[in-house]
Amino acid sequence: MRKIKAISLAALFVLVTIGAAQAVVTYGMSLYGDFKYPPNFPHFDYVNPDAPKGGTMRLSSIGTYDTLNPFVIKGVPAAGIGQIFDTLMVRSEDEAATDYPLVAESADLAPDRSSVVYNLNPKAKFHDGSPITPADVVWSFETLRDKGAPMYRFYYGDVTKIEVQGDHAVKFQFKNGDNRELAAILSEMPVLSKAYWSSRDFEKTTLEPPLGSGPYKIDAVDPGRSITYRRVADYWAKDLPVNKGRFNVDTIRYDYYRDGTVALEAFKAGAYDIRRENSSKSWSTGYDGPALRDGLIKKITVPNNNPAAMQGFIYNLRRPLFQDPRVREALIYAFDFEWSNANLFYGAYTRTRSYYDNSELAATGVPQGEELKILEPFRGQIPDEVFTKEYNPPKYDDKFTIRDGLRRALTLLKEAGWTFKGEQLVNDKTGQPFQFEFLNDDPQIERVALPFIQNLKRLGITVNLRTVDVSQYEQRMQNFDYDMTVSVIAQSLSPGNEQREFFGSDAADHPGSQNLIGIKSKVIDQLIEELIASPTRAELVRHVHALDRVLQYGYYLVPQYHLGAYWVAYWDKFRRPETAPKYAPGLETWWVDTGAEQAIETKKPEEAQKAGQTK
Repeated sequence: MRKIKAISLAALFVLVTIGAAQAVVTYGMSLYGDFKYPPNFPHFDYVNPDAPKGGTMRLSSIGTYDTLNPFVIKGVPAAGIGQIFDTLMVRSEDEAATDYPLVAESADLAPDRSSVVYNLNPKAKFHDGSPITPADVVWSFETLRDKGAPMYRFYYGDVTKIEVQGDHAVKFQFKNGDNRELAAILSEMPVLSKAYWSSRDFEKTTLEPPLGSGPYKIDAVDPGRSITYRRVADYWAKDLPVNKGRFNVDTIRYDYYRDGTVALEAFKAGAYDIRRENSSKSWSTGYDGPALRDGLIKKITVPNNNPAAMQGFIYNLRRPLFQDPRVREALIYAFDFEWSNANLFYGAYTRTRSYYDNSELAATGVPQGEELKILEPFRGQIPDEVFTKEYNPPKYDDKFTIRDGLRRALTLLKEAGWTFKGEQLVNDKTGQPFQFEFLNDDPQIERVALPFIQNLKRLGITVNLRTVDVSQYEQRMQNFDYDMTVSVIAQSLSPGNEQREFFGSDAADHPGSQNLIGIKSKVIDQLIEELIASPTRAELVRHVHALDRVLQYGYYLVPQYHLGAYWVAYWDKFRRPETAPKYAPGLETWWVDTGAEQAIETKKPEEAQKAGQTK
């Protein structure tokens, strides 16, 4: 493995003396550690640089879409829309938080990290041939911050000034140098055309294909049914190291299906080519058929080295019903993971206990040493258990059964002012029964939610399960109009500014933010700011551990389960590089074997006939 010694933001650099200071001219951005790839590296290690171009990749999506503008909260954006836009730099998929040049060919980082200058590639251009200019970068930043989805305001909040420098450079000035990852965040900013959007309303939904600059452009739009992208033959950046061996397929099409069950049957019938599976039942039993047995469909498990996303039944703390942490803790006892894993999931999953599971970022044991020093100032403001006991959700076995768990839940509910009367749990002060709505948009979730709801019924709690279409669900979630739902909080290997969006008090009041739970905690806010300012990787890990513990003992959700891998099924017309990326499934590195594609298309009618005979 090739490595370059890290200094400052871990970039290879040239030092230029400016008075007493030294400006760091970087060719990439990395938060901590070494760059794997040196300057002028030929390509990423997880690609085949000689992969042939051509062919078609057909994918699926669930629900519908009604906009081609993915940057605002209005509407449901089309699947795959991000691949038509280039960013300043590109994230490597076999390193943690490291980016390499795309629209920006280099960056000048201030010694105190209080500013960064991105130097644009003079060859960068949009699909209409117009050049990408500093004015486009400035416009993109200001528009995303002021009119885009709330996450941009939280990501870019510490930028105090942006200005054009010369013909090919843009300078970002920061509030201070404490926000270590801010320059790296900016390097992944999409660059939009100021000229194109000057005559259009950026805040509205649109089905007009927007002007992009990426490896693909929109080829066909069938609203709510499908969207097709075509590879840009004269893509300006096709020969850059970050793109060699990637984006090999000529045409990418997403077909929309009502739900996952219908989509799986369509896949087995050959209606599309690749399926990312997220159902253990489907993965274990749903693919059996002539095409799989004859080797035309392949199933692979790709290791996932990212932190496991926190998936759970989340509470809406904006509802008075869930504001008491004792109530939130009590309901956790109603989810019997062990039963679900054995009877529904074929033993495929691991119970999630941390917001950063499957990584070194997950807090374990009890806080000690430097981590304890981080938490000490908050003693008395957070539960005592944070200091004395490792958090773990209930585990049901022969020694502690679901009956024991429900008894513990009733004790907590009694302490919180709820009493079991008749067959209902009622509030001691108001006499109102404990009831709420469970909002859902995926019928497959029902098999997970219904046993949980049944256990809540044993506590005297009435839950109305309501499954709605994707558009209504998205609208209600953006406006925080729900009591409980299933949500996923995905984390990176280097948590930072996005934690404000997930858990920060300000985000709780912004419709469309990712703080769906509605967490408002001065302690959590302070821990997030300290995390963002962490000067070293070791310090970052300690601060993430501290934040994790406080989130765990806030009982903000009922943690579910995770899998440390990607499940991918595909019709065997694709070929893959020998080395897979460490932190992604890497579908953009695959290519089509045209001979295999033709053979499969020829055999599909025969396979369909076999499938019909076996029914």
